[in-house]
Amino acid sequence: MSTVTKVFVAAVLAASAWAVAPITEAQPPIRIGASLSQTGAYAALGQNQLRGYQLCVKHTNDKGGVLVRKLKLVVYDDHSEPATAVRLYQKLITQDKVDLVLGPYGSPITEAVADVTERHRLPMPAHAATTSIFKKGRKFVFMVLSPAEVFLEGLVDLAGRSGLKTIALINEDTIFARAMVQGTIQLARKKGLRVVFDEAYPKGNTDFAPILTKVRAANPDVLAAGTYFDDAVAITRHLRRLDVNPKMYAVTVGGDLPRFYETLGKDAEFVYGASLWDPELVTLRAGGLVPIARQYPGAREFVEAHREEFPGADLSYQTAAGYAICQILAEGIKRAGSLDGGKIRDAILKLELNTVFGPFRVDQDGVQIAHKVVMFQWQDGKKAIVWPEELAPGKPRFPTPPWSQR
Repeated sequence: MSTVTKVFVAAVLAASAWAVAPITEAQPPIRIGASLSQTGAYAALGQNQLRGYQLCVKHTNDKGGVLVRKLKLVVYDDHSEPATAVRLYQKLITQDKVDLVLGPYGSPITEAVADVTERHRLPMPAHAATTSIFKKGRKFVFMVLSPAEVFLEGLVDLAGRSGLKTIALINEDTIFARAMVQGTIQLARKKGLRVVFDEAYPKGNTDFAPILTKVRAANPDVLAAGTYFDDAVAITRHLRRLDVNPKMYAVTVGGDLPRFYETLGKDAEFVYGASLWDPELVTLRAGGLVPIARQYPGAREFVEAHREEFPGADLSYQTAAGYAICQILAEGIKRAGSLDGGKIRDAILKLELNTVFGPFRVDQDGVQIAHKVVMFQWQDGKKAIVWPEELAPGKPRFPTPPWSQR
């Protein structure tokens, strides 16, 4: 064999060996889509949730990702509009070709997009508390928050134990707030509280004088408001302006944000609020003896990481819930060992998981059955947890003094 022929044969063999040798390339990322309220009525809350998503994705990727693949977040702004969110989830799934999805902010928008994700058999852990969303035969949506109907259980319990007799309720006329009111009415009746007023106001309302004038005429011992952020602030301001003085006054969503006190200052004092998570829970000890931090594994590190990653940004239960939603989906993928929506759905249904946000477990409809709400009261510029007793280091400042005496 000539030298030229030998060289040619060697080259062919080398090329053949290269052709059959395994090629190891980095796996493409798992693309996860979501729309969130970065502007519009729910912007403050949606932005907090988004930061939770971003931090969870970062931490998951730092630990090697899921199924040896990194996560990549694809996010749009739905402007707090359900119809826009529907269009964006359709785009994420059919045009952007995301592998999986995370939920939007809030019940009104989750209700709108759930049919889209259901049709495509994509499991969606959701930042939504309205039980009816999960009772329509849907199989791929999961509640991460506590149900809306029990958001103000602590307020009602404290009012009943304090000897109060009457309650008035007002709420934004959207799905979550309506469910909260109906649940609170049932809880109030069980505690012997009489409902003396119940009325809704439209989303985006800014003039609360008419409805609060009716509340003043009803003269309730307790006023409960089914709110988000902007209306929680506006209602509080109108209460002072109209000199409406219930012995207890609570809001649902928005009152827990640091911005609530920063915006209102001392007018926020004595206001009660429902919260599904608080940084204080990381270090609390139930009864002064039993540590409960095990229900929130990684929460201390989460708080510190948020401070470093987003200096000066609000840290609220919406942020922690966003992180947990991402944790739940990631754990579902791991246990399924696949990106198949049906397999992940089955894995999430079986999960009993403690997240940074607290316990997660759902029934067969996808309704959360493990997580608990706490009640706080703004005291001296800080949120003091006042219910339930086993988690409450402080006591309510009761009754709320009239505006003229503050």
